[in-house]
Amino acid sequence: MKNKLIRTFLSVPVPMELKKKKNMLFSTFENCSAKINWVKSNNLHLTLKFIGYTQESFIDKIINAIQPITNNHAPFNLVVKGTGCFPVPERPRILWAGVNGNTNSLMDLVSNIDLALEKLGFPKDKEKISPHITLARVKYPQKTTPDVKLFLQSSYDAIDFPIDRVQFFSSELLATGAVYSLLKSFPLGELL
Repeated sequence: MKNKLIRTFLSVPVPMELKKKKNMLFSTFENCSAKINWVKSNNLHLTLKFIGYTQESFIDKIINAIQPITNNHAPFNLVVKGTGCFPVPERPRILWAGVNGNTNSLMDLVSNIDLALEKLGFPKDKEKISPHITLARVKYPQKTTPDVKLFLQSSYDAIDFPIDRVQFFSSELLATGAVYSLLKSFPLGELL
């Protein structure tokens, strides 16, 4: 059973206040007939590294690789502010909340995680991280493309986003949405 594959990723939890703002942003699509899949509030997170399908026997190796990084990385602060979409407003696939603030600390953390996991055989991300929190996904084909103008024009007060831990999750994709299981939580700065 040790070779069972599970989908895994590393992330940080988002502030509770963002979960409330998601409802406000959801209301910008009240009269929209397009199908938009909103992320469940309990599943909102800032992804640091999507690892992908991982052999169960590698879970402890990943934990052992991440632990020294988080032990020696000081907590830091980010800010959640603004909205956006990928790839383009004319055909959005991802609706997101923006992440700003001390992004240099975030990039250092992501880079160190990438290097450690690359040594275990997990490929480094080719693209530079664009910090965001996915709020919803739009799948095609469908008859209507959502009009995201109101969503993109929405404004809200910046939300403080203290980063004090990294979480390691498994993710199971079900018809009702993704179900996440916490494998390990790594507090930042334990050895500082």
